Amino acid sequence: MTEFDPTPASDDTQRRWQTGTDTFGRVYDIVLGIASPTAYTEIASLADCSPNAAKKHLDRLTAMGIARAERDSRPATYERNEGYLEWQEASRIATELPVETIIDRVEALEAQRREYESRFQARDPTTIDVFDHDSHDTIHERMTAVSEWQGVIRDIRLYELARQLSQNDGHLIPA
Repeated sequence: MTEFDPTPASDDTQRRWQTGTDTFGRVYDIVLGIASPTAYTEIASLADCSPNAAKKHLDRLTAMGIARAERDSRPATYERNEGYLEWQEASRIATELPVETIIDRVEALEAQRREYESRFQARDPTTIDVFDHDSHDTIHERMTAVSEWQGVIRDIRLYELARQLSQNDGHLIPA
């Protein structure tokens, strides 16, 4: 049996970086792809640039609200700002769907949320202990339901933000 090698067999990734994307673009792409705080030196390595260049662009992305920084750690770490990604998604929804469709979707999502609240006799899915049953199938079913409930809450947030953007010409509050 052969071992899995996570390194690509070809140089395609590096060539893509060199031919089509400047340093800022590479750092931006890496930041959007990381899911936890990552040292700027590691981001530099992934983006195929110097640590100084990575730090400069990461500070710029932080100022733009795209990344978040923890400068007290050594070396400084950065991670994507989930709020930025939600804003992008809400903006896309507001652009692609009519406001009436967005409002209908929020109402449907709110009904789903109420069903979960009733089913679990709770208002917050994070308070549910999914492991308080002996049956593996019941635990799995509850884990799935709680995960879906959390997704409904996230979607309500996105669609409500999209509604506000759509009704206020791209602004959160009326101009």
